[in-house]
Formats: sequence, C-alpha cells, structure tokens
Amino acid sequence: MLESASVTAADSHRAIDAVWRIEAPKVIAGLTRIVRDVGLAEDLAQDALVAALEQWPESGVPDNPGAWLMATAKHRAIDRLRRNERLERKQEQLGRELELQQEMAMADPNVSTDDVGDDLLRLMFISCHPILAPEARVALTLRLLASLTTEEIARAYLVPVTTIAQRIVRAKRTLTEARVPFEVPTGLELNARLSSVLQVIYLVFNEGYAATAGDDLMRAGLCEDALRLGRILAGLAPKEPEVHGLVALMEIQASRSRARVGPSGEIVLLLDQDRGRWDPLHISRGLAALDRAEKLGGALGPYALQAAIAACHARARTATDTDWARIVALYDALAELMPSPVVELNRAVAVGMAFGPAAGLELVDALVSDPSLKTYHFLPSARGDLLEKLGRLEEARGEFERAASLTQNARERDLLLERAAACMRGTS
Repeated sequence: MLESASVTAADSHRAIDAVWRIEAPKVIAGLTRIVRDVGLAEDLAQDALVAALEQWPESGVPDNPGAWLMATAKHRAIDRLRRNERLERKQEQLGRELELQQEMAMADPNVSTDDVGDDLLRLMFISCHPILAPEARVALTLRLLASLTTEEIARAYLVPVTTIAQRIVRAKRTLTEARVPFEVPTGLELNARLSSVLQVIYLVFNEGYAATAGDDLMRAGLCEDALRLGRILAGLAPKEPEVHGLVALMEIQASRSRARVGPSGEIVLLLDQDRGRWDPLHISRGLAALDRAEKLGGALGPYALQAAIAACHARARTATDTDWARIVALYDALAELMPSPVVELNRAVAVGMAFGPAAGLELVDALVSDPSLKTYHFLPSARGDLLEKLGRLEEARGEFERAASLTQNARERDLLLERAAACMRGTS
C-alpha cells in the first residue's frame, strides 16, 4: 500500500515537472511584464510551483495548468506587494490590475489576458541583453526559457553548481539595477539585440554539438534545448531571415548526431559517416527553414550562409557527391560578411577538398601565426589532415599530437592521438 502511494506521488511529481518545463517560461514572461523585475518574477513562479507540488498530487493536474500557475503566482505577487509598505502606492495600482486579471482568469481559464508570444519574445531579449556577459546570458536563458535547474546547467557545462548560481544571481541583479525595460527593441537597436539572442542560442547548441570538455563528444540535451528555443523564436519573429537561418543550421547539423559517434563512443568524421543514419526529419525541417530565410529576400546573413553550407552536405547522397566548389563560394561570402580566422580556416579546408590538399595547406599555413588561433586545436588538426593527404606523415603526426594536447575533450583527444599513431605506423 505504501509502495503504491509512493509510486503515485512519484508519478505526480514527474507530471508536474513536465508541465513546469513547458509552462514556466510563459509564466515567468507574463509575470515579468507585470512586476518589471525578472528576478522577482522567477521567485513568484517558483512559489507557484511549490504550491502545485503541495496541491496537485491530491487534487490532480488542472485542465489548464498554465493558467493555474499564473493565477497562483499573481496571488503571491499581490500578497508580497501588500506586505511591502514602501510600495504602498504602487501596490494599490498594481493590485487592482492583478486582481482584475485573476478574476477574469478564474472566470474562464481558457481565456488569457496575456499576449504569451510577445511576453516570451521580450523575455528572450531581456535574458540575452548585451549588458550581461555571454556566459551569464547563456545561464539565464537556459534557466528562464529552457526551464533547466541550476544543477542541470552546471552538469551540462561541467562547472560547479555555485558558479552557475552566481552567474544567474548576478545577471538578474544587473538587469534590475540597470532597469532594463521589458520590451522588444525596435529600429536600429533590433538588429544588434536580435544578434545577441541568436548568438546565445547558437552557443548553447554548439556546446551540445561539440562539447568543449569532458568525456563525451556531444551533450544531446543542450542541442534539444537550443533547437526548441530557435523554433520558438522563429514562430515569434517569422519575418527575420537570420532566425530561420539559425534554425536551418541547427536542424541540419542535428540530423548527423547519430552518425557522428561509433558504437564505443568514438568520433566518426563527416566524410566517414553512414549517411543512412542521418535523420531525414531534421534535414527536411532544416531545408524548409533555409528556404524560408531565402524567400524573405535580401543577402543571406551569417547563419543562413552556414546553413547553406550544411545543406550542401545534406543534399549529397555520398561524400564524393559533395559540391565543394559551392561550399568554397559560400565561405567566400561568409568571410566577406563576417571576417575571422576561424572562417578562413574552414574555407581553407573546403579549398583543400575542392582543389587539392596543397591549395588548402597554403591557406592554412598563412593562418599559423595568427595569435587568436594559438590554442585553437582545429588549426593543427586541419593542418595534420592536409599533410597526411600529401604523404608528409611525420609532419602530420606532429600536428595531430599538438592538436591532441590542446583539446579538452577526451573523445577528440583519442581520435587525434589515433591519427598520430597511424601516421607513425605509416612512416615505419
């Protein structure tokens, strides 16, 4: 009997957790619009979650759990404001608004006075505000919009829980002290702010797709969170081509996830992957998103160009069918739009595939002295690959070993040392 009761309680908590992950961003967004303080909004949402954990196991999950959580949180907001004498005047005005909204919600739980879409978009912009450091934007976005716990974020990024907690606390304090408005920017400011939102989402995806450290190549949960945020953003900002470009890029890259890792967790390089294991649903979604970005007109932005490069791989039935000349042309456009040594390195690799390893090596060698690539392990890795193709195995071995010493990811290190060993066997 006791075992049955504990199973029921566990089931209830799992159901509540699932509901919370879906509804929390909407609740926090709606509350932030009302109280104008993202930290207070999250506290109020957490209070509502505690109430749900206490009541729902007995009463059952409501038909409209989001409305229940919002109404409960608003009630907590009224209580807090009533206890704060310094906000007496504001409490009277805000209390009337909250009580009216709560009465309307209780009268018909299917009717919401909140424009949920606009609130979510505002929350994305405030979580990714340029006033915050990039790592703080990532942590706050995962906390507020992906509903990850502090422990989950810390585990995903292999850092102490206290570090993530401090980043989130400082980020919320910074937003409050700076009185950052809860709004969607307009005019010239929109492009810069949207760029920050896209950057955060892509940072999350990249860390999931190619983990910078740890024992695993990928952290699938982060890829899924980034894709979910990207899809939400595309629904909220359907006329922004770069939003669709980013979604296209993530979808196409995610399609290769199963093929990138072998049976024992080892890395399988792109040209060696079994393309039958690429996910056709992700590919079709990605190509559709790229098509939407292109149809919105104008020159393709950085994310759409990278998505177009990924699409060249996705459309090739075999590795030998890849249109490397087009990939080089797309990298030319990307380098003109967003010049960086990393883009030049990727272009050099594509040139090596399109026009031979000697042509690629010449371009890579020109980047060796760039200080920004000094600790970038992909530089010696790419150089080693080109040298190996040219039969210069001793030099290639040295480059692979250097790349292995620079990476913090165990799977990448294993692959690079294995390639160095293969070069040594070839020379002997």
